[in-house]
Amino acid sequence: MARITAGVASSHVPLLGVAHDMGKDKDDYFGPIFAGYDWTREWEKQEKPDVVLLVYNDHASAFDANIIPTFAIGTGERYRPADEGWGPRKVPDVIGHPDLAWHIAQSLILDDFDMTIINEMDVDHGLTVPLSMMFGHTDAWPCKVIPLAVNVVTYPVPSGNRCWLLGEAIRRAIQSFPEDLNVQVWGTGGMSHQLQGPRAGLINAEWDNMFLDKMIGTTDELRHIPHIEYLRETGSEGIEMVMWLIMRGALGKETRCLHRHYHVPCSNTAIGHLVLEPVE
Repeated sequence: MARITAGVASSHVPLLGVAHDMGKDKDDYFGPIFAGYDWTREWEKQEKPDVVLLVYNDHASAFDANIIPTFAIGTGERYRPADEGWGPRKVPDVIGHPDLAWHIAQSLILDDFDMTIINEMDVDHGLTVPLSMMFGHTDAWPCKVIPLAVNVVTYPVPSGNRCWLLGEAIRRAIQSFPEDLNVQVWGTGGMSHQLQGPRAGLINAEWDNMFLDKMIGTTDELRHIPHIEYLRETGSEGIEMVMWLIMRGALGKETRCLHRHYHVPCSNTAIGHLVLEPVE
């Protein structure tokens, strides 16, 4: 039986991909940001996940205003890095796990979640930056990856509660897969940030750390935060944090924190990172 062994949460700031690719991850500005992932990189070498289900949002690379799926799962065999305007990142192609992905898709749809199934797409920084942060420079990603894209760009976006419920359904789906697999679920995006308008550059460290605190333990308060609170307290792009709740819902009733990292600033935003394990 497949099992979810851990959850990882992380911002997916595109500038971190640039810094990583240009070898600037140890300079004065980026060093403290990347240092917060050192523990995780060593931990991942020991954990050796077979598959990562990676929750992220597309940034007009695979989808645009003509097609806006609320929840989309990648069921393909391979995903290439997207060209986001300055050429594709020189990172490895992402190798999927079609058997598990199709099993999850079927299970979720029969569990009353209307999933969009994507057999072919390119993946942008929302997915490749977290892989770089967790695995570093490599010729091939050390595990297979199932992309799960969430619309947090165009309103209406799914509620935190809906995302948490999706995570619970993903847990049921993975646990019903007969192959013995070590699966991690990653939630990416956030934390507080606004990229435009008079509040551009907004960072709310107090709110961010409250959110980090409540990802740990038994509380499910985060699932009930309304959209307007994300907008008011964390800026227009802070709504990305609902994607973390898919990961949290997938871990079950209680979590234990293995690692935590929070840093500001990081390219006009706050960066947050958690490694959690389910308490069975």
